[in-house]
Amino acid sequence: MRTTVRAAAKINLFLDITGKRGDGYHIVNMVMQSVSLYDEVTVTVEKGDGEINVSCTDETIPCDETNTAYKAVKEFFEYAEIKPMNVWVKIKKRIPSQAGMAGGSTDAAAVLTALNEILDTEFSQDELAEIAEKIGADVPFCVYGGTMTANGIGTILTPLPEMPECYIVVVKPDVKISTKAAYEKSDSIGYEQSRSMEPMIDAICNGNISAVGKALYNKFEEVVEVPEIDEIKQYMESCGAEGALMTGSGSAIFGIFEEKANADDCVNLLERHFENVWLAEPVSECQMIK
Repeated sequence: MRTTVRAAAKINLFLDITGKRGDGYHIVNMVMQSVSLYDEVTVTVEKGDGEINVSCTDETIPCDETNTAYKAVKEFFEYAEIKPMNVWVKIKKRIPSQAGMAGGSTDAAAVLTALNEILDTEFSQDELAEIAEKIGADVPFCVYGGTMTANGIGTILTPLPEMPECYIVVVKPDVKISTKAAYEKSDSIGYEQSRSMEPMIDAICNGNISAVGKALYNKFEEVVEVPEIDEIKQYMESCGAEGALMTGSGSAIFGIFEEKANADDCVNLLERHFENVWLAEPVSECQMIK
């Protein structure tokens, strides 16, 4: 029994960190958006004693029990209360790693979607999101996808209207950022001043892509050191971007364009300077069975 799921990346249109809980988790206010940059996750299930095998086209990604896809298999069978079977997960990577685009989280969500389909367990999205929360903070969003606010530790999700039609240019500079180190730097500057995400919510609800561009915000941009951020944003803005921002803890940067011609020009310009450049659009779901 086998199925393949297209797993969409996410970007943060808004990200503020407002505090830290006693258990070490950070409290955030975010607006997240699925975009049409996909991994392909193929899951095969056969009778057996519960062996889990994960493979990935990106050789830098560990495929042992620390992999989110591996964790998703274990959590699914535990939640479903069915006897484990042998599972093979093959991940064809296109979403860059260490980019702030939830590549590992969306792959984990894809595994949950695939197992739900293969084993005919008929879990709802809410039930899959309940499993997902045990794997990682971004995984529940990747079960749903679309346009959502995320509060608490990122798992309190509220759907928003679909993002207005636009074009999103994504660049991944050759820089690796540790999420743990980024949070530690944000801890060092404190959380007395926080931003309201209401302007972003209003812009999306009003279907105003120009206002969306003006309301982009990411607290991590204030604490991480990525010299390429300003350079890339200047390139994007020179091509007519409504706004540009780093996503998550980085290091991917995206620009939002109302006109495709401008987005195409931006891609052509950035490809002269950076190896990893993509053109994407907003999508209304993260997980799509092929």
